Amino acid sequence: MNAAPHTVPAPVALVTGASRGLGLALARALAAEGWQLVITARGAAELAEAEAGLAAVTKVVALPGSIVDDDHRAHLAEAAEGLGGASLLVNNAGSLNGASGPGAEPLPRLAEFPLPDLLELFEVNALGPIALTQLVLPQLRAHSGAVLNISSDAAVEPYLGWGGYGASKAALDLATAVLAREEPELKVWAVDPGSMRTRMLQEASPGEDISGEPLPGQIAPVLLGLLRDRTPSGRYRAEDLEAAPATDRGGR
Repeated sequence: MNAAPHTVPAPVALVTGASRGLGLALARALAAEGWQLVITARGAAELAEAEAGLAAVTKVVALPGSIVDDDHRAHLAEAAEGLGGASLLVNNAGSLNGASGPGAEPLPRLAEFPLPDLLELFEVNALGPIALTQLVLPQLRAHSGAVLNISSDAAVEPYLGWGGYGASKAALDLATAVLAREEPELKVWAVDPGSMRTRMLQEASPGEDISGEPLPGQIAPVLLGLLRDRTPSGRYRAEDLEAAPATDRGGR
């Protein structure tokens, strides 16, 4: 009697900020390639809608909540472990200004930035991703996995009004670079996806026409090329990745 063929379980990705924009586009692209998913976002209704679409393609666990919350991060790590352990962590969740109420200025100047909002901004954009990575690292190590941190050109360019957001993303960039050196068996990337036609960009640019910017769905496959090619750890720009052949890709 022949033994049953060994079935390799589908890899698992944990994606934050996955209810819309680039996070949802990445989740859809991963699902199409056969990945199981754990997804999260603060908006429960939008996350449920994203879950319904993804569940038609792959196994998905959707957990609404904020990555600033300790218990929520623990639940995300547990969910990924329950599916077999994460091979990929995408830290995409982000905030422009840390403000939760209506009427807040999208991009306050540093001189007037409310300190509670600034603290929340750093917690969402830098501390939360670092803390979630700490929890998921044992799973990633077991699978020789990867961490994809979504950065911004504001992390390296001093745009007026972008001081809080840019500083928080710069902190994430540096943490990414250090983690890459401390975890040489993993791939650890920070990627500037460039401007995209998203709600966040429109909120940052009230009244401006952003219809000429690419959709997140056009950028997601470029970012996932890092995963397919096992590109060296480093900081990248999506426009450079799109222009360069896979054999020319290297850490920056």
